Amino acid sequence: MAKTLQNKVAIVSGSCSGIGVAIVRELSSRGAYTVVNYPFSDLKEQAEHLVSSLPTPSLAVEADMSQIESPKRLVDAAVSQWGQIDIVVNSVGLAVNKPFEEQTLEDWDLLVNVNARGTFLLTQECLKHLTKGTGRIVNIASISARGPPPNQTIYSGTKGMIDSFTKCWAKELPPKYGCTVNAVSPGPTKTEGFADAGEEQMKILQPIIDQTPVGPRMGEPDEIAFAVAFLCEERARWINGTHIIASGGLFID
Repeated sequence: MAKTLQNKVAIVSGSCSGIGVAIVRELSSRGAYTVVNYPFSDLKEQAEHLVSSLPTPSLAVEADMSQIESPKRLVDAAVSQWGQIDIVVNSVGLAVNKPFEEQTLEDWDLLVNVNARGTFLLTQECLKHLTKGTGRIVNIASISARGPPPNQTIYSGTKGMIDSFTKCWAKELPPKYGCTVNAVSPGPTKTEGFADAGEEQMKILQPIIDQTPVGPRMGEPDEIAFAVAFLCEERARWINGTHIIASGGLFID
């Protein structure tokens, strides 16, 4: 593959599993240096194994995105190593699948802090170091924000915040920073997190997945990663405020 992102520095939150891993691999294959984010110390070996497998220089950084100080930790590591940030991918995300009546304040705090506040704070921190004129911000939303299934009240709400962040930032930030801000919304995707949805939730989701026009299956993480990387390319400089829905046509806005 052509090294179209050669020497670019990318921070990808939530990137030691699932879609985040695929995004890191895709960006690295195009020449970008990447910061791999893992949340807990027991995942250090997994994250370092990913880093060692990448074709470009990369860092594994422990940062639990539910914690206020974690976004700065990722940014400081990138700037200390490479002196700049060119690409920010807000990939971190957790879901809780429960009937509305059973969702708790603890669920609320966890999902809002990780999915929404983590994205808010990481983007703020990165702006201080984002390369002027060519920076890229890509937020991972979800089709659950616009066409949510049952049992995802809090998750779909947090992804709705990401959707709205993207629209607001796409208007506000480019005039100041010369960046672009876009979003990618995956449909059901074959990840560890989705596998943990549970049997009851899959009874709800499987008939929906089976209706996907392109094929009755879940998406592959690398299919989502391709859409993200496309938005990070230099030639995508005129694409701003766009929401790419990568769901095989399961949801069409």
